[in-house]
Amino acid sequence: MVTAVNASNPDSPGANRAAPPSAKAALDALLDLVGEDLTRVNQTIVDRMHSPIALIPQLAGHLVAAGGKRLRPLLTLGSAKLCNYAGDRHITLAACIEFLHTATLLHDDVVDESSKRRGRDTANAVWGNKPSVLVGDFLFSRSFELMVEDGSLEVMAILSRASGVISEGEIHQLLTANNIETTEQAYIEVVGAKTAALFAASTRIGAVVADRPTAEKDALEAYGRNLGIAFQIADDFLDYSAREAELGKAIGDDFRDGKLTLPVIHAIARADADERAFWARCLEEQDFSDEDAEADLAQAMALLHKHGALDETVRRAHDYAEAARRALDIFPDGPIKDILVGIVDFSVERAY
Repeated sequence: MVTAVNASNPDSPGANRAAPPSAKAALDALLDLVGEDLTRVNQTIVDRMHSPIALIPQLAGHLVAAGGKRLRPLLTLGSAKLCNYAGDRHITLAACIEFLHTATLLHDDVVDESSKRRGRDTANAVWGNKPSVLVGDFLFSRSFELMVEDGSLEVMAILSRASGVISEGEIHQLLTANNIETTEQAYIEVVGAKTAALFAASTRIGAVVADRPTAEKDALEAYGRNLGIAFQIADDFLDYSAREAELGKAIGDDFRDGKLTLPVIHAIARADADERAFWARCLEEQDFSDEDAEADLAQAMALLHKHGALDETVRRAHDYAEAARRALDIFPDGPIKDILVGIVDFSVERAY
C-alpha cells in the first residue's frame, strides 16, 4: 500500500511532484500517453471489420464512426502502460474489447428501440433491427477470433466471462424494466453486469499481458469495476441534467422509456402515495401522450429535486469513484497512475 503524500509538507516524499492532471485534462493526457497504440488499435478494428458482405463494414463502420472516446480500449492500453508492459498483445486485445462493446451497443439499441445515439441515427434506425442484430453477432465473432489468436486461456476466460455477464445484465434489466419496486441493489447489479463488467475486464487485461502478480490484477479489476459503476451512475444522472443537451441527447429520454435509473429509484423511495401513483403511471404504464409528456417530465424533475435524488445520485457516483481511486493504491505513484486517477474524476465530473 502506497502511503498518501502530504502535499502541504514540502519535506514529505513526492511533495515536489507535478500535480495530477485535472479531470478535464485526464482524457487528453491518456490519449497523449497511448496515442500511437490507439492508432494501431483503430487500424486493427478497420482491418477486422472487412467482409465481402458490404452491409457488414458499412453498418459496423456507422457505429464506430459515430464517435465515443474509445474509453474501454484506452483503459486496456493505460493499464498495460501502468504495468510496464512492452509487447504488442494489448493492441489486439484492446481492439477485441472495442468489438465486444460495439456489438453490445448494436444489440442494446434494438432492445431499447433507440433511434439516436450521441445525436446520430442508430444503426437499427437506418438499416432495421435484423441487420443490426446480425452485424452485432458478427462483431462478437470477430472479438472471439482475436481472443483465440492471442492464445491465452486466462484472457479468454476473462473476456468470455465478461461477455456472458453483460448478456445476463441485459436480461436482468429486461425483467425489471418499468418496475417501480426496483431497488438500488438491483440497479447496481444490472449496472455492474451491463457496464462495469467490460470496464473490469479491460483493466485487468493490462496486468495479465504484463504477467503481473494476482494482487495487481485484482486491483486493476477493482479499479475498472468501480469506475464503470461510477461512469454509468453519472450517465444516468445526465439524463435529468441540463448538460444532457450538450451531449447529443434530449433530457428525459430514460424517463420517457420508463427506465428505473438511480435518480428515480431514490425519488420513489421517498415518495408519498400520490407521487408513487405518478411514477407508476409514467414508468410502469407509460401512460402519457405527446401533449402531456413534457408536463410529466417537468413534474418528474420537480420530484427529483424535492427529494434530493439528483444530489444523492452524485454522492453515490463519488462513492464508487473513490473506491476506484483506492484500488490503485497498490501501484507506485507516478504520471500514469495520476492519469488513471484523473480518468475516474473525468467519468464522474462530466455530469456537471
